[in-house]
Amino acid sequence: MISGKLMLVDIDHITELIPQRPPFVMIHTLSHHDGVKTATTFRVMAGNLFLQDGVLAPTALVENIAQTAAAAAGYQAKQSGEKVKIGFIGAIKNLQVFGEAREGDLLETETIQVQSVFNVSIVEGKVFCRGKLLASGEIKIFLQPES
Repeated sequence: MISGKLMLVDIDHITELIPQRPPFVMIHTLSHHDGVKTATTFRVMAGNLFLQDGVLAPTALVENIAQTAAAAAGYQAKQSGEKVKIGFIGAIKNLQVFGEAREGDLLETETIQVQSVFNVSIVEGKVFCRGKLLASGEIKIFLQPES
C-alpha cells in the first residue's frame, strides 16, 4: 500500500481529472502518481449511491479502482497540457472482494499500470481500509479518442 503524505489533488479539484460528477465521484484525493503507481483516498459518506444499510456495495470498489486509474490518466494529461479523456471499463478480470466498507470508512486505493497500448490500458488495483485489503482485480480501460 502506498502511503503518500503529500496530496497532489484535493477533493475540491479531483473532478478536474475524472469525467465523473457528483453523486458518482468515488475518489476524493489523488495522493500519489509516478507514471506507474497511483494512489487515491475516498471517504464513504452518508448518501453515497452505493450504500445500502450502511454497507458499501462491492460494485463501488470496482468503480473506485476505475476512477483511481482515471485520475492517473487525467493527471498525466493535465501535466502535459492535454485534454482529459473519457474512459470506459472494457473488462474486469480476477476481481476478489475480501471485506466490506461502511459509512465513515476511509478507503485507500492504489493502481499499477500493467500495460498501455494506444487507447487501451490495463491496471491492477487494490482497495484498502484500515490497512486491510478489501478488494483487488485487473481492469481494462478504453480511453475515448479525441474527435
